[in-house]
Amino acid sequence: MARKARRVSRIKTQLSVMIMKEGDYFVAYAPALDFSTCGKSIEEAQRMFGNGVRIFLSELVKMGTLEDVLSECGWSKVSHPRPHYEPPVFITGIQHEVEIPCHV
Repeated sequence: MARKARRVSRIKTQLSVMIMKEGDYFVAYAPALDFSTCGKSIEEAQRMFGNGVRIFLSELVKMGTLEDVLSECGWSKVSHPRPHYEPPVFITGIQHEVEIPCHV
């Protein structure tokens, strides 16, 4: 018997991303996901962050651990106006828009 596929919607949210220079590289770090990546320029670090966080979140969905990881990182599951996750608030760095998969 085939399993019914769950519909996945996408919720946009803002993440605080800190950019730090370490040696010859720039490190982009988002404390709300405890996720970091790097590049040889600020622009490359930002681009790598965007690509990396999309892959990271997609893999969490595939493994079925998205909710556990977000909860461990301090995210809140909110049901109104529709089910979604809200990140913890950090007052530093730049804002980077991401889409968080949310099963409906």
